Amino acid sequence: MFETFKAILVEEFQVDESAITMDAELSSDLGINSIELADLVMQCEEKFDFTIDDDDIHKFITVGDVVAYLENR
Repeated sequence: MFETFKAILVEEFQVDESAITMDAELSSDLGINSIELADLVMQCEEKFDFTIDDDDIHKFITVGDVVAYLENR
């Protein structure tokens, strides 16, 4: 799941692959802003074929948070 999510960040948001770790913060470390976060959620919903609740999006601080959420779906 981590590798798939990392590929989305690299391909769709031009994030430096070496910066993507489980502890990397989406905003401060990877430069993902709120609009890009919404787009990232849509990309994940499309890729993994399920809906992510709006309330859950606010819990996505680190890459690990998102990966854990995706793995538990």
